[in-house]
Amino acid sequence: MITVKSFAGTIAENHIHELARLRIQVFRDYPYLYDGSIEYELDYLKTYSSSNDSIIVIAFDNDKVIGASTGIPIEAETENIKAPWIARGYNIHKIFYFGESVLDKAYRGRGIGVRFFEHREHWAKSLRRFDRTTFCGVVRPDNHPLRPDNFTPLDNFWRNRGYQKTEDLVCNISWKDINEAHETPKPLHFWYKSLD
Repeated sequence: MITVKSFAGTIAENHIHELARLRIQVFRDYPYLYDGSIEYELDYLKTYSSSNDSIIVIAFDNDKVIGASTGIPIEAETENIKAPWIARGYNIHKIFYFGESVLDKAYRGRGIGVRFFEHREHWAKSLRRFDRTTFCGVVRPDNHPLRPDNFTPLDNFWRNRGYQKTEDLVCNISWKDINEAHETPKPLHFWYKSLD
């Protein structure tokens, strides 16, 4: 039986290892092509397990973790995530940032991704100080050599959730692609939604 549960703030720490494993597994595929390590992941995810206002949403098939999704006030994120918003005069104390959503391939197309958004938006509203949610997606050229022929961008899925692509809000995050010898910066474009 598939269930989706939210774990708020520091309670989420119990599930950090599963999320680290899933990030490495899912983000290895296009368009992220991420060549990750457990050590880096566990360090990165400390941000979520140390914030009282963060959330990790986890999908289970019985006791097996099959997917996870994160969210945190953007003010608690790294400078490269905050900087584009600050530079354009936004109040970052009113923005809730959605980190990753990762889901085992075998379970896609069953509405779990929709529930990830629902859980995180509900959490952001419950904190009663945010007026928008945002996330960013990696930008790859259409002619990228590792782009699969059957690749479908998630743009329409995000639009169906009520998200709009920002005009020019872009950040850069460095990681090592599976076909690279070392880390290089990748551009990621922000999407956002106003909270009612």
